[in-house]
Amino acid sequence: MLPDVARPRQAGYSARSPAGRGSAGGPASAGSGGEGGSASAGEGGANTGGTGGQGGSAGGAPRIPWDWAGIVGTGQSLSVGSTPIQSTAQPFNNLKLSLGNARVPPWDPDSSALSMVPLVEPIRPLANGNPAPAYPANIYGETGHAPLANQISFLVDEAAGRDYISVQTVVGENGQGIRALKKGATDTGTTGRAYAATLFEVAAIARLAQAAGKTYGVGAIFLTHGETDSGSSTYADELVKLWSDYNADLEELTGQSETIPLFISQQHGYPLGANQRAVSTLAQWRLGVEHPGDIVCTGPKYHLPGRGDGVHLSSVGAQQMGEKYGQIYFEKVVMGRDWQPLQPTRVERSGRVITVQFHVPVPPLVWDEVLPAPTVWANGRGFEVRQGNTKIEISSVEIAGDAVKITCSSDPPASGVTVGYAMTTHAAARPNGFPTWGQLRDSDPFVGSTTGAAQPNYAVSFEMPVP
Repeated sequence: MLPDVARPRQAGYSARSPAGRGSAGGPASAGSGGEGGSASAGEGGANTGGTGGQGGSAGGAPRIPWDWAGIVGTGQSLSVGSTPIQSTAQPFNNLKLSLGNARVPPWDPDSSALSMVPLVEPIRPLANGNPAPAYPANIYGETGHAPLANQISFLVDEAAGRDYISVQTVVGENGQGIRALKKGATDTGTTGRAYAATLFEVAAIARLAQAAGKTYGVGAIFLTHGETDSGSSTYADELVKLWSDYNADLEELTGQSETIPLFISQQHGYPLGANQRAVSTLAQWRLGVEHPGDIVCTGPKYHLPGRGDGVHLSSVGAQQMGEKYGQIYFEKVVMGRDWQPLQPTRVERSGRVITVQFHVPVPPLVWDEVLPAPTVWANGRGFEVRQGNTKIEISSVEIAGDAVKITCSSDPPASGVTVGYAMTTHAAARPNGFPTWGQLRDSDPFVGSTTGAAQPNYAVSFEMPVP
């Protein structure tokens, strides 16, 4: 079992449901419509998993506390897009802020040039250079935010025949670490505007919503990040501070009482070179375990289509990332259900066999045979066993219900052994992918509403001690 950790307050969307709509409630019970599974990491209770059909709900009503729900996207290059642009039409009523002819900065949310327009990609005119000028010239292509918004609208319509309008704010900065994204970052003219730009957009949208007779609040922050900070020992603490600062400042601007969760996806592009392991990737998973509800690890991105450079997503990959974000937002924010990724819950050993038990959103576990087998541990399918930096060879791995049994080639040492998954870099990335990956996934039947691509949940990258 994972060690006990301090638990900040559970986020749960506190009850400001409009009259006649579903009120805030606890997580749905396990077992309905293919949901449920093993206990969550560090927790003893049951929890809900994936979704039925194309992600439709299994009971309950969508919670829609505002006419317009804000979603903030921040991060580095994978957050600001890839070409070619795909999502050029808005099939629902989702929105974005148009700057018109306003010059930004200065940060003037009362400018008469600002307006609300239909959400399409690109979010704003495309940038040039690396690094490009920061906001508003921070967009490089298809960000995935239009597919994210459209996925939520699709699922709400499918579940309840209701409209769900989100307003997407995208402030990430290409190639920048958390120091350029955090509150108080130095504006150099080319970096350091992400946080200030968020406050500017939220203030402007709140004013425009009021003028239009609409209610507005921020439903979530999505962080697509971690490459630059792949070796940072302070990264986890800085992300918690970012979540806390955003909650304090955005809630003051919107007047909302609802806690704003931070959704984080794992990065797999850095560090470069063989036999490296990223601190940030591990932190991105652990934060979801240590801050349940407030911070949610959405899972890995190692399975998504890349651009061929081992670091970036293709525009289709960005769309699929957005669709998965939308599915998870729907489960967590709209339906109020606990959502957790395909992640380990405990480790056991018996002789040469190490057993890793998983929370499985939608059983059964399966091996993805389309992805090539990772070769760092030849027989591990992404699993790794070591003592310190010394490899312990794996002879075989097998799925056993909600667990994976790893058989080592010899008895592991009595102490100091670690089991991991999709953590160690290969000398080269897989074709159109990243330098770390694995083959373990669940059987979620979710299909993205934009791409039509099947998107099960893939196992998080992790490391855990073997008792």
